[in-house]
Amino acid sequence: MDDNAMRMVAVGEAVQDISYRQSVRQLSDVPHTDDNDRLTGTSMLCTEDGQLISDSIISNNTPLLKEPCSRFHDQDYAEKIKEFQSYVDMKVVIAETLPVLDETLEEMFADNDFNNLFKLLSYDEVIDCNKKRQCLLYGLPASFYSRLFPTKSLHFAYSSYSLHWLSQVPEGLENKNKENIYMARTSPPEVFEAYAKQYERDLSTFLKSRAKEIIAGGRMVLTFVGRSFEDPSCKDDYACFTLLSKTLLDMVVEGLVKMDDLYSFNLPIYTPCKQEVEKVIQNEGSFNLNKMHVFRVRWDAHDDNIVNDDLQENPLFFDKHRSAKLVADCIRAFMEPMVACHFGGSIVDELFRRYAEKLAEHLSIEKSSYFTILISLCRR
Repeated sequence: MDDNAMRMVAVGEAVQDISYRQSVRQLSDVPHTDDNDRLTGTSMLCTEDGQLISDSIISNNTPLLKEPCSRFHDQDYAEKIKEFQSYVDMKVVIAETLPVLDETLEEMFADNDFNNLFKLLSYDEVIDCNKKRQCLLYGLPASFYSRLFPTKSLHFAYSSYSLHWLSQVPEGLENKNKENIYMARTSPPEVFEAYAKQYERDLSTFLKSRAKEIIAGGRMVLTFVGRSFEDPSCKDDYACFTLLSKTLLDMVVEGLVKMDDLYSFNLPIYTPCKQEVEKVIQNEGSFNLNKMHVFRVRWDAHDDNIVNDDLQENPLFFDKHRSAKLVADCIRAFMEPMVACHFGGSIVDELFRRYAEKLAEHLSIEKSSYFTILISLCRR
């Protein structure tokens, strides 16, 4: 996985900390206050929209998280977790090692966002024994498309909004996708095929790795962005990337961006359909697919109307420019490192200013949303 993709792994996995901690609290019956927990969730998008989006993610994750957690409770894991929490005294450990940790992180992760990820964690909350929120922080400088944990060491694993990031840009796309930076309706068939094959390899690798780390009967819940139809050429489900491509093309015409740079820029992202996910899980063979749930999350989470393809949207109080700025900031939060690395940092501000203008026009016509797939797996 390249450095840019690794940055996305760090940001994406930050969200999983909230729901995992909430799941642990469900097991141990430790009182908690949701408002404090949401601090970490905003790190996914680094904007005010992040909290609302993370709220939507958590509310949709809850039903599938309850079932494996209830199973652990039935097997008396709750008492074991209480014992573990009592055993780990993080106040002393973290207080003594924070200076060393900061220095080590600077050396190990100087070229990615792991430093920022750890700084977003509230150490005061972690080490305050009076709040009963002691937890063990574990940072791994590796891709989740490889082994991360000891063999048969996990009972429950949870990943939130990370698995749509590929381990690399699919091979063979050189100058084939031209003015597109992702799969678009105008992309040639070989582009769709290259992306699909890379996703199949990556998800299979992920499942194989986790299968070695999770005990028989252990559970895994995965949340990631997908698409609502099988044929990726029939509809532009992620117009946010198409609009960014058009913005870059405008800057090419004006001489602000080189055409060759645009032609060689492709995102290491794949949004699978439900059928693809089911097929990979079945073919890999390590897990049973217990449940699959799909839901949508607004591009602009401030728009709290119900997302339904059959319903008309209520335009009351809608400010397209404010909404577009929020969405542009969300996209910029994870796109800027890649854009700056490939095109140079000098175009970033102007690019996303123009991008927000295009988003405003799009959102005035269509209230778009991210199609999200949530699955619950059981280790065979």
